[in-house]
Amino acid sequence: METYPKTAARMHRGTEFLGCETAILCGAMSWVSERNLVAAISNAGGFGVIACGAMTPELLDTEIAATKALTSKPFGVNLITMHPALFDLIAVCRKHGVTHVVLAGGIPPKGSVEAIKAEDSGIKVICFAPTVALAKKLLRSGADALVIEGMEAGGHIGPVSTSVLAQEILPALAEEHLIFVAGGIGRGEAIASYLEMGAAGVQLGTRFACATESIAHPDFKKAFFRASAREAVASVQVDPRLPVIPVRALKNKGTEEFTAKQREVAALLDAGDVDMLEAQLQIEHFWAGALRRAVIEGDVENGSVMAGQSVGMVTKEEPAADIIAELMAQCEAALAR
Repeated sequence: METYPKTAARMHRGTEFLGCETAILCGAMSWVSERNLVAAISNAGGFGVIACGAMTPELLDTEIAATKALTSKPFGVNLITMHPALFDLIAVCRKHGVTHVVLAGGIPPKGSVEAIKAEDSGIKVICFAPTVALAKKLLRSGADALVIEGMEAGGHIGPVSTSVLAQEILPALAEEHLIFVAGGIGRGEAIASYLEMGAAGVQLGTRFACATESIAHPDFKKAFFRASAREAVASVQVDPRLPVIPVRALKNKGTEEFTAKQREVAALLDAGDVDMLEAQLQIEHFWAGALRRAVIEGDVENGSVMAGQSVGMVTKEEPAADIIAELMAQCEAALAR
């Protein structure tokens, strides 16, 4: 960090909070943000985050232990709030002394933040905030830091762009609270602008998806290298009674299959065969399966190639350390100007 003094000064609150050298978190990408990429990012001075996704508590237990074997640096675990075994997953994080838990996918259910922090565990809680009002509520409920993520991001997205969220939330809250900005960030100049607005750091997913250490299939990575920003499209909600969080991914046959899946689940809902929670879980399981097909098996036609609009800035495979160094050098140059 010595070579980036201006950036280090701006990121100081973020690095102190995360316990790493560079306040760049890796977004939790299911199947991609596993032991290899997480450890590589943390070893390079950033902050890796395991994507728990649909993992069972046993699988998460194995993944955390395996990550610890690859890095002695701090890393976080991202838990989906609607996971049926959320409290068991929290217990696994506590058992391993995980330093930071990221709660994603909705408002943390009653008692979950308390469970993470029980008996003075020292675990820091990071939540996602799509509005100023919700940001304030989450901070009151015990969140130690927030991520504001714009709709340019890959995977599950909200309706508002990163630049608008940053202008609404950073001036209101960043002076007293730790806010990380995410969504569509592909270069260090953008990081510099958010740091100047008061952000404690940033979160990037798409930029790291094709790192050398990422286990994603070579065909998944090639799809990223070929894609432009306009090919990363948000999914369409078919039925207003089935509020599906839109997902941004590269347009392919899998995008159409998701529309068909929504119709199928809506029909089950109509018939009374499933309740709303079960309907939403079925949609989540569809995504988990489609994402695995793309990331692990390399089926980029029928699988879900989740990518943010910054995908056009991902042009080659390179080590996570090089990606972080390039972002930092760009950020430092921008701040120096």
